Amino acid sequence: MIRRRTRDLCAYRLFQPDRLSTSVVFSSPHSGRDYPWTFLRQTVLDEREIRSSEDAFVDLLFADAPVHGAPLIAADAPRAYVDLNRAAEELDPAVVEGARLAAHNPRISSGLGVIPRVVANGRAIYRGKISLEEAETRIATFWRPYHDRLQALLDAAQVRFGESILIDCHSMPREAIDSISPAGKRRPDVVLGDRFGASASPDVVERVEAAFAAAGLRVGRNAPFAGAFITQRYGRPARRMHAVQVEIDRSLYMDEAEVRPNGEFEDFRRLMVSVIADLTEIGRAGEVPLAAE
Repeated sequence: MIRRRTRDLCAYRLFQPDRLSTSVVFSSPHSGRDYPWTFLRQTVLDEREIRSSEDAFVDLLFADAPVHGAPLIAADAPRAYVDLNRAAEELDPAVVEGARLAAHNPRISSGLGVIPRVVANGRAIYRGKISLEEAETRIATFWRPYHDRLQALLDAAQVRFGESILIDCHSMPREAIDSISPAGKRRPDVVLGDRFGASASPDVVERVEAAFAAAGLRVGRNAPFAGAFITQRYGRPARRMHAVQVEIDRSLYMDEAEVRPNGEFEDFRRLMVSVIADLTEIGRAGEVPLAAE
């Protein structure tokens, strides 16, 4: 169910372990479902349509991360309001009055900049445009605090373990998988994106794939999702900074049309507990002993 807020909308929720014991950090930038009243009055979409590009319930699927020694940061602001998986500079002049027309950017061209113009299936969010001042306020209030905290979490992992492994948690519509699956071949349940090797080392990606495969899930790589701004920004494998985007088939745990958990949700959530346990094991090898007090 959509959550409406008139004030005090937070940039993120942070769930910390009692003891940090892994270099793995989980981030869910598109699971926010707190919709400001002012925004709901601006949009031409109804409450179900506005949620169609939301990674609904992904934060709940990864909620056990702190139990296994890893932090989880999750957005509160919805993707349709401000997209945390875009660069702050990716402003769309077609929806933000006064925004500069930048060099060709396919995400902006398709209406999916940092202030989205459309939701799933190209449905327009607004009748007209919002002001540049409003766009900058959203970025300052939600985008920057989220990324500042995410960077701090990754820096802490680097200090403690000599590396950071970011698991960038997302979901994908079933139709997106159908479009790339050969006839008669089983579709992937999970697609990992490492920007074709640019954002994580092969060893890390192989171990992430193994964690999902051990739970009986079929895993694909980089098609149709190879990773976006977050993997690009935080993935520097040569510096032992790894970032892997994880896209999970929504139909495994939710009714996509109604944006609500389906009858398989609890079973799938329990399956994800074992996946999370295996993922956090990837980052346990290099802990730096703490100095004596």
